[in-house]
Amino acid sequence: MSYVDGFVLAVPKQNIEAYKKLAAMAGEVWKEYGAREYAECIAEDVPYGELTSFPRAVQATDDEVVVFSWIIYESRQQRDDILAKVMADPRLQGEECKGIFDGKRMIYGGFEAFLRL
Repeated sequence: MSYVDGFVLAVPKQNIEAYKKLAAMAGEVWKEYGAREYAECIAEDVPYGELTSFPRAVQATDDEVVVFSWIIYESRQQRDDILAKVMADPRLQGEECKGIFDGKRMIYGGFEAFLRL
């Protein structure tokens, strides 16, 4: 079964186009190194919950939009190998990659898939 990295983050509305450009480039890098799938989604129907919600989880403000992303790999080992290459890739180190969103509020983690229909 596959391995999945998941991400939730808040992007200022004024930076959405810059984020889309960054995501397209990052997706190409991940795929080039062997990721099976790369997806980025902008929140459309994500209410602010009383106790928990996607906006609460990333402390999104009224001028931010929630982004939900995932990357699928063959295995945890493949993910670890690919991630090391991606993090060292100079295409993702430039100034155009910085300041688009607050990485301190990003939620992320790796998950072993157990069911896929």
